[in-house]
Amino acid sequence: MAIKITMIIALILTFVIPFGAYVKGEQNKGRYKKALALNVVSFFGILVVATIFGFATSASAAEATAEVASNATGLGYIAAALSTGLSCVGGGIAVASASSAALGAISEDQSILGKSLIFVGLAEGVALYGLIISFMILGQL
Repeated sequence: MAIKITMIIALILTFVIPFGAYVKGEQNKGRYKKALALNVVSFFGILVVATIFGFATSASAAEATAEVASNATGLGYIAAALSTGLSCVGGGIAVASASSAALGAISEDQSILGKSLIFVGLAEGVALYGLIISFMILGQL
C-alpha cells in the first residue's frame, strides 16, 4: 500500500514541478531541457526510494499468496459480469434494429417471415454466447 501511494506521489510530482516551472517562466529550449532533466531525475529518484521502502517491509509468502488469490477471484467475477452484461446490451441493440426492420419487411411481404426470424435469432445469440463465456469463467474460479 505504501508503494502505491509513493508511486502516485512520484508521478504527480514529476509532472507538476518541472512543467509548472517551465510554463511559468520564459519558454525557450534550454529551460525545457532543464525541466525535462529535472522530471527524469526526480521520477527515477522517487522510484528508487519507493522500491527501497517497498522491499523493506516484511510480508510472509502466505499472506501475499492469499492476497493475489483474492484479487484473481474478484477480477474473475468482474470479467464474468462484464461478459454477460456487455453481450446482453449488444444483443439488445442488435435485436432492436433487426426486429424493427423485420417487422417493416413482413408488413410488406409476409413470405419473408422465416428469413427475418433467422436474423433476429442470430442477434439474440450474441447474448447467449456472452452467458456461456461467463459460465466458463465462473467454472475456472
